[in-house]
Amino acid sequence: MSLIVYGAPLSPFVRKVRLLLAEKGLEYQLEYINPFGQPDDFQQISPLKRVPALRDGDLTLADSSVICQYLEEQYPQHTPLYGQNAVERARVRWLEKYADYEVAPAATFGVFRNRLIKPAVLSQPSDEGAVQRALETTLPPLFDYLEQQLGDRQYFVGNRLSLADLAVAVQLVNLEHGGETLDAGRWPNLGRFYARIKARDSMQGVLPGELKVVGKLRALAATR
Repeated sequence: MSLIVYGAPLSPFVRKVRLLLAEKGLEYQLEYINPFGQPDDFQQISPLKRVPALRDGDLTLADSSVICQYLEEQYPQHTPLYGQNAVERARVRWLEKYADYEVAPAATFGVFRNRLIKPAVLSQPSDEGAVQRALETTLPPLFDYLEQQLGDRQYFVGNRLSLADLAVAVQLVNLEHGGETLDAGRWPNLGRFYARIKARDSMQGVLPGELKVVGKLRALAATR
């Protein structure tokens, strides 16, 4: 198999790449990399020692955005996920960046990391102050923006699935893994959108395995 994804399943950035591959119908192998105990040679593939990384034959790449754009351009015969024209492609890239650089610090690093990774993996207490700041201060205006951008459409760009949808959804998954859920009463458009993306075959292909890992981590955290 040519395509190998390196990373940990609970990483939203690894999940984003896996969903794109699934939606494009590309087969791949997932090689587990522990973000907190990487093999010595992983830096040759990912110079900043971050997941995900990708191998396609002799080519290796790091960074989820770079990987996704490469896969889109390298396999154009498969389902396009970056829009149909320059305007749509710009919107997709903007919303992906918004999810990666604005939503992720609160949903993944503010909630998920504190609630699950720190107690279960790092043997550190959850910083509940940071969790509450993320939930009460940081995330609401970010969700307000996404709610407005989505409107009553099914998808963010071009009324068809794109990487923008996947990038937003993977952060909401980590919010749930951290024990919190999106308030669909406050953000109804975003709530319907998230339910729709979660029901897709691509997401259902990764979530059951993730939930097993989350269950084990919660059990481990309870013993510490």
